[in-house]
Amino acid sequence: MGTRLMHRTTRRQSLTEAGAAFYPKAVQILQLLQEAEQDVAADTQRVSGGLRLSAPVSFGITHLAPALAEFRRQYPEVTLDVVLNDRQVNLVEEGYDLAIRIASSLQPSLVARPLMSVEMLLCASPDYLRAHGSPKHPRDLAQHDCLVYSNDASAHEWQFQQGQEQVSVRVYGSVQSDNGEILVAAAEEGIGVVRMPRFLCQAALDSGRLQPILTDWQLPTHTVYAVYADRRWLPPRVRALIDFLVARFGE
Repeated sequence: MGTRLMHRTTRRQSLTEAGAAFYPKAVQILQLLQEAEQDVAADTQRVSGGLRLSAPVSFGITHLAPALAEFRRQYPEVTLDVVLNDRQVNLVEEGYDLAIRIASSLQPSLVARPLMSVEMLLCASPDYLRAHGSPKHPRDLAQHDCLVYSNDASAHEWQFQQGQEQVSVRVYGSVQSDNGEILVAAAEEGIGVVRMPRFLCQAALDSGRLQPILTDWQLPTHTVYAVYADRRWLPPRVRALIDFLVARFGE
């Protein structure tokens, strides 16, 4: 510092005039630093701040919206930016804290927590089945108009299992979309066969607008995941939402 702050001998130490002036200010700086560290530590534990979330449109409306309302009641200091889009967003590049994805498998680079299982169904309208016949075996689907969900990794390759027999069928159709509700609506209008989660087509099944087909064959179960980029630096607000969704959808 360019000046002596202390007198030091073998028996005692004492402050110089400059040291006496410097000491109380140094103590004040250390106290401010300690308070700043305590504030940062408190912030890292408090569940607050903004959280950006991506989710599929249909699942977001039917399942996620009520859950997020309850989450906000429990954590009123968290603000939510919810983007409903069936496209699989890039979490890091697009600035998302969390994404909800429905899939049979995920990229190994992602960190994910399973939330719930989703039953997949194969359906068609009564009019379509009267006009084209009902498939008796999964391989018959190669001759049918199959409506394809383009965001699915296995969009054109439909898998089936019956006991020990496993069948993979390459399907094609006149309509494909990245939105499941459009495909369900097209199936209701008699356009073709649709493969969708039960929660998307249950109302049409209940009303008779769609009928399940190939019910003696199992389709791979899909899982709803909460997906995030890095488990090491997870803010408390993100961890709180993940734990909340696991508890809610796991009930």
